[in-house]
Amino acid sequence: MFRDWGILVVLLFAYEYSRGIADQLGTRVHRTAIRDVDRFLFFGTDPNVWVQQRFNVSPKVSWYELPLAVVYMTHFVFPVALAVILWLRNRTQWLRYMRRFALLLGSGVVTYILYPVAPPWMASRDGDIAHISRITARGWHSMGLSTVSKVFDRGKEITNPVAALPSLHAAFSLLVVAFFFPMMPKWLRIVSLALPLSMAFTLVYFGEHYVTDILLGWIYVGAVSYIATRWEQKNLTKKTS
Repeated sequence: MFRDWGILVVLLFAYEYSRGIADQLGTRVHRTAIRDVDRFLFFGTDPNVWVQQRFNVSPKVSWYELPLAVVYMTHFVFPVALAVILWLRNRTQWLRYMRRFALLLGSGVVTYILYPVAPPWMASRDGDIAHISRITARGWHSMGLSTVSKVFDRGKEITNPVAALPSLHAAFSLLVVAFFFPMMPKWLRIVSLALPLSMAFTLVYFGEHYVTDILLGWIYVGAVSYIATRWEQKNLTKKTS
């Protein structure tokens, strides 16, 4: 067990300390570059601001914030829970999944160290973009689950606030779907796409990520899946030759 899960623990610690490593290297935080990419893609409009204005963010929690809060929190449950299930039931598939998981998390951590980016809520706080409310946790409080909201608030204090590009929330929601996609019946494949798409909307609406962060997260999934597949095919050829 220690051998199998050791690399994941190391990567998670690297993620937690990525901000400190970036500071030690003197890497500056990019505050407007990704905002400008979003504006280019959307013809001068800030998607985060546009979505919050259209969905009327106010002191009162809207009903649709509740399912979106659940979607956001699946990031902390689904990827690791699936890894545990595969570890218990099918080690071969677990190895394939963790190969992609580790590559994705590792490449994300390296990017956070080399290119830290201020997320939309931080850019708004510092005056680099119009007003954005960070409403990520308040849906849980509205549901009477204030403990979850407190855990999220505590997590904000200890995690890297500029680990924005790429969005690992977007990336892992796509990874779990992409990995199991070939094993699904056709009808379930269509349904499963609701997870990465709803996660993308949630991240923009909650002010956690730019659209560019999300798109790059999806690109990372494609890249690590390609690399892992080629490595597996190469090693399979060696074994059969």
